[in-house]
Amino acid sequence: MKISQKGLYALQAMMTLARRHEQGAIKIRDIAAESDLPEKFLELILLELKNARIVDSVRGARGGYQLRRAPSQIPLSDIIRLVDGPLAPMGDAEQLRSLIAKDADHRALYEVFLAVRDAAAKILENTTVADLINGGRNKKGSTGKAAPAGKKARH
Repeated sequence: MKISQKGLYALQAMMTLARRHEQGAIKIRDIAAESDLPEKFLELILLELKNARIVDSVRGARGGYQLRRAPSQIPLSDIIRLVDGPLAPMGDAEQLRSLIAKDADHRALYEVFLAVRDAAAKILENTTVADLINGGRNKKGSTGKAAPAGKKARH
């Protein structure tokens, strides 16, 4: 898995929108300035996020972009998969499982790739945009269950 510059910009823009979530729609130029991102490239990223129903756009003088859901309801995996594709180091999880089943000579190699993919996916699926702006990942509590949405697990 490799995060592209576009993927990094998308995550940074989402963090800016999350920090200002309660303020309503934020203009592209303000997101670009606050995130130190190129405005033209940001427009394309926000359009892609809008088409995926992760953000909404608002027209008019008070228009701009805002998160469609609470930051605690947006896992990083949604953003990365949208912008950069599968989380697997090669192909996707199903492709790796197929190679494990079919290619006995290289099974151990593909099993390692699948384990890497599964570990990365678990982290990205259990880390939300809210976790980023609150200073870290949402870690599981001692019960083994994830903390409720919008709340941090106690350590």
